Amino acid sequence: MEARFLGIPELTDVPVVAVVVDVMRAYTVAAWAFARGAERVVLAESLEDALAFKARHPAWVTLKDGSPAPGFDLVNSPALLRNTDLSGRTVVQKTTAGTVGALAVKDASLVLCASFVVAEATAGLLRERACERVTFVVTGEGGRAEEDLACAQYIARRAGGDAVDAGPYLRRAGASRSADELRQGVREGSTPEDVALCLELDRFPFAMAAAVEDSLMVPQQVNLTDSPSA
Repeated sequence: MEARFLGIPELTDVPVVAVVVDVMRAYTVAAWAFARGAERVVLAESLEDALAFKARHPAWVTLKDGSPAPGFDLVNSPALLRNTDLSGRTVVQKTTAGTVGALAVKDASLVLCASFVVAEATAGLLRERACERVTFVVTGEGGRAEEDLACAQYIARRAGGDAVDAGPYLRRAGASRSADELRQGVREGSTPEDVALCLELDRFPFAMAAAVEDSLMVPQQVNLTDSPSA
């Protein structure tokens, strides 16, 4: 498998297959939302769009980066989300990097939203689909976020069938600027516990494939038809 690793500003064409990586925290949070029973996740282009969805669909759950705000039900924190019952709910997510990255490649034939918690399932789906050329979108810090790049590189190697020690990749992510800021409480709407939850390798057995539905970018759970191989 041929892999390239690009930041959002570096996307100059529409990839056939795109894996959008946001470890801390968008696609860790999205995975937790599914695990807590969410029926689907909708990626909003702006805070205003998220609030408009909420106005039209009061039962939808809105989620954003940063501190709590009127009209938003949750913040982008796996630790603060994991005890929330989302059974049958639609979650509207707007973040500064992860959702932007997925919307930037919405016209790709296959878009996967990824983080360490769904790494093996994501790699397994790429193997299952026999993807020959994959663009990994490193969403954080203009494509330089170490946690996202480490996760992308790990998934790429697993998708290629390599037996890989995840330890060095997780340590890179754990030493990243984002991890340090979360530990120090610099980012509003988060907790230091988020770091450990974002580094739980393969916590969930599903991948997340996003596609356009009625003009909305919607990730859904995808379970593999075969078990991931070592």
